[in-house]
Amino acid sequence: MQFHIKNMTCGGCARSVTKAIQSVDAQAKVTIDPNTRKVDVASQRPRADFEAALQRAGYPAAA
Repeated sequence: MQFHIKNMTCGGCARSVTKAIQSVDAQAKVTIDPNTRKVDVASQRPRADFEAALQRAGYPAAA
């Protein structure tokens, strides 16, 4: 699944986003491109779980 994180602008943000995603699924495969602000996540967990974790971390996912 793919997320667009509008306020992810640097490597520090990318680390925070990764931490939020892995708080839901520690085994999730996360690929981040801060330049395009896109995050790809390979996991069996529901998308809504990741969206909620990203929101709590201050990085809401855009549609």
